[in-house]
Amino acid sequence: MANNPSLFAIRSLHGTIPRRAAIRHPPGRVEIACAISSPRNLAARRRAASIPAVRVDKINLPRQTLAAMPQSPRFAPTAVRVVELLAFPLVQLLDVTGPFQVFASANDLVLEAGGRPPYDVQVVTRSGAQVTASAGLKLSTAPLSHASATVDTLMVAGGRGVEAAAADPAIIEWVQARAKRARRIASVCTGAFLLAATGLLDGRRAATHWSYCAELARRFPKVRVESDPIFLRDGPVWSSAGVTAGIDLALALVEEDLGSSLALAVARYLVVFMKRSGGQAQFSTVLSLQAADDEFGALHEWINNHLADHLTLPVLAERARMSERSFSRHYAEATGLTPARAIERLRVEAARRLLSESGLPVKRISQRCGFGSEETMRRSFLRLLAVTPQDYRSRFRA
Repeated sequence: MANNPSLFAIRSLHGTIPRRAAIRHPPGRVEIACAISSPRNLAARRRAASIPAVRVDKINLPRQTLAAMPQSPRFAPTAVRVVELLAFPLVQLLDVTGPFQVFASANDLVLEAGGRPPYDVQVVTRSGAQVTASAGLKLSTAPLSHASATVDTLMVAGGRGVEAAAADPAIIEWVQARAKRARRIASVCTGAFLLAATGLLDGRRAATHWSYCAELARRFPKVRVESDPIFLRDGPVWSSAGVTAGIDLALALVEEDLGSSLALAVARYLVVFMKRSGGQAQFSTVLSLQAADDEFGALHEWINNHLADHLTLPVLAERARMSERSFSRHYAEATGLTPARAIERLRVEAARRLLSESGLPVKRISQRCGFGSEETMRRSFLRLLAVTPQDYRSRFRA
C-alpha cells in the first residue's frame, strides 16, 4: 500500500485496526473514517475520534500524479472512433479529402501530445477499388464494411456521381444499415441527395450546395432544406453546404468529440477558420441576382446607387415601368425573392463590404446602407448571416 498513493493504511495506537474502514466521498474530497465496534477498543476509538479525518483534494491529486509521470498522455485513452467516408466514381474530391484531412490532423496532434490517435478514417466504395474523382484524381478505397461492423461516424460525399450512387439499391441498403449502427451521420455538399434517397433526412433540416437547394427541396419534399447555413445539425444527422463546407462540418465534429481547443489547433494547422458563422450567406447577393440581369439588371444597378433612399414598392415599380402587382409577380419569378427581401440582402451586402473594408462607425454604415438605425441593421444581419455587424467586422476586417 505504501507504493500506491490512492490507498491509505489506517492505524491506531495498538496497530492496524482490524475492523472495517468506511470511505465517504463528499464533493471535492475523500474522507476516511474508522469504524471500531469492539468495547475493548473504546480507548482507541476515543483517540481515533479526536484525529481529524484525512482529506484528499481530488482536483489536485491528478495533477500531482501527472507531475510524477511526465510520460503520461495529455488525452485520456478512449475507444478509437471509426469514421467511414462513402465515395463513388466521379465523387467531388474535396468532399472526401477535406474532412479526411481534418480527422487526420486531429490524429497527428493528439499523437504528438502523447495520446492515442482518436480516429480511424476509411474511404469506402462499393467496389473497394480505385475510383476516379470528378477532378480526374484516383482515390484508393476499401470495400463497404459489413453491416454489423463498428462505426462511429458515417459521412456521405457528393459530386457528379451522386445521382448514380443514389440510384444504386446496394448502396442505399448499405447506408441505411450503417446508419443504424452509427452514432451520427453526415453529408457533404450534394451527398444530401443520397441521404435523402435513403429516407434519413425525412422531417429533418438539411443543407446542400446553394445551387442545388431548390432541386433537393423539389425532389424530396419531406426534407426541410435550408439554403444559407454552411452546415447544420438536426439530431444525429449533420449536413453541409458546398465543397469546402465539409471542412467546417468536420471541424465541428472534432470539437464535439475532443473539445474546442483541439479543434482550434487543427484549424490553425490547416490555416482555415475554426468557425465560419453557421448562418453566413454562401454566396454574394449581387451574384445571386445576376440571373435576373436581363430583365432587372438596370434596376439593381440603380438600387445599389440609392440604398440610402426610401425604396418602397411603388418607387421600384415606377422605376421598372410596371404596375405594382405586375412588378411584384415578375420580380419574384425572376429572382426567387420579394422586392423587400432583395433590398434587405443588397443592403446587407453593401454593409458587409463597408464593415470589412472601412473604419466607418457602425451607425454611419447603417445610415449609408439605408437601414436607418443600428438595431434594424443588426436584426437583418442576424436573420441573414446569424452574426451581428460588430462580430462580422471583428472576423472579416482586413
